[in-house]
Formats: sequence, C-alpha cells, structure tokens
Amino acid sequence: MAVNYECRHCRMPLGRFENDQVPEYRLGLQFLTPEERKRIISYNSNGDVTVKVICEYCSQTLDSHPELALLSNPLQ
Repeated sequence: MAVNYECRHCRMPLGRFENDQVPEYRLGLQFLTPEERKRIISYNSNGDVTVKVICEYCSQTLDSHPELALLSNPLQ
C-alpha cells in the first residue's frame, strides 16, 4: 500500500510514501473528522490511498483570486 498526495485542483502529484516508509499514524490522517476524511481521502482498488491537498501554485492563485473558489472544479 502506498499513500499518494495530489493537488485537488490541478491533480499534480505532490508526493508518495510507501507503507513501510512512514507509519499511517505519522501522517496525521487520524485527526481528520469523518467528513474531512470523505472529502480528502480516497481508496484505490489496488490498496493505495490518495490524499487530496492543495499545491503551492493553486494555493497562491486562490489567495490572489479568491473568487476562483466559487467555480466548480470537474476534477474534484
């Protein structure tokens, strides 16, 4: 099992941890509420986990143009 991080907006891969590299509790995912887990974490058929976060570029863009957050993103 691997944990893959990708941007929720542009889908750019941001990182990957193999299960034996970092124990799950060290990733801090247990601190998410059930609603946050449902929105942020997806489980793939091969056993991998994808965590959707925001990359630096998208974060800066949203900070500069907050109205973009109102647009629907078909990739989410």
